[in-house]
Amino acid sequence: MLGPVILAASRSDKMRRFVSAAPGTKQVVARFIAGETVDQVIPVVRDAAAKGLEVTLDVVGEDITTPEQAAAARDAYLELVEHLEPLDLGPRAEMSVKLSMFGQSLEGGHELALANVRPVVEAAAAIGTTVTLDAEDHTTLDSMFAVHEELRKDFPQTGCVIQAYLFRTEEDARRLAANGSRVRLVKGAYKEPASVAIQDKAEIDKAYVRILRILMEGDGYPMIGSHDPRLIAIGQELARSAGRKLDEYEFQMLYGIRTDEHVRLAAEGHRMRVYTAYGTDWYGYFMRRLAEKPANLLFFVRSMITKN
Repeated sequence: MLGPVILAASRSDKMRRFVSAAPGTKQVVARFIAGETVDQVIPVVRDAAAKGLEVTLDVVGEDITTPEQAAAARDAYLELVEHLEPLDLGPRAEMSVKLSMFGQSLEGGHELALANVRPVVEAAAAIGTTVTLDAEDHTTLDSMFAVHEELRKDFPQTGCVIQAYLFRTEEDARRLAANGSRVRLVKGAYKEPASVAIQDKAEIDKAYVRILRILMEGDGYPMIGSHDPRLIAIGQELARSAGRKLDEYEFQMLYGIRTDEHVRLAAEGHRMRVYTAYGTDWYGYFMRRLAEKPANLLFFVRSMITKN
């Protein structure tokens, strides 16, 4: 019940100021955000690699209002590439980007976002890794998929994200699976109307399984984005049924959530990638993490009470 309320608050400047100033916020944010600077996140990447884990790195920030901010976002990712190169991790350390951060919502946003993200994809390829385009709300997806298709002409390993709760996603999955794309499947973390998205959680889970089966039986590379033990087990069974080897799909989970499960899956020989966000503009990302699970919100409230 609280999920939609929290998601609505994620777009409120007033709530942003309140949450940012709350005494317990910093402690809870640190659970989901690996640091504020690239220098702080690199040790996290090294630690993950030492545990047999892979990472996808997200420089948080979505509310871009000027072309200059979009260019700064591009430059932040280029700086990240420079710091990743000496680690020589190749595809074990990739990047995730939101096209809104690259200017997608501005005038001429589609072309602007493509122009800003291309140098990042090029730089990633030069050090042997890749980029995944994150899915945002449903109004942005046609543009995101078009950018994805364009980038794959020169960089076929460029990935994208699809969201199980959207009615359109089964059709998107069939198209992407047929053309051999790297695809991360998630349930969905944006407040979407009933006209475009499933609202019932049990039905979203069913859709997730249907879509994951399409990906596993297709020609692409499925990335299972879930912390749900049942969906993880189903993903393993679908992979076996499709005859996939352990390196022909992967699991992805968020930094700070079910960390023991990260290590367990890696120890079993699975590719296990940790979605690791960092940066100062953490509010939208943080609020979606609270909305996804009541326990996260409870943890936040208890931290605020403890600090007061």
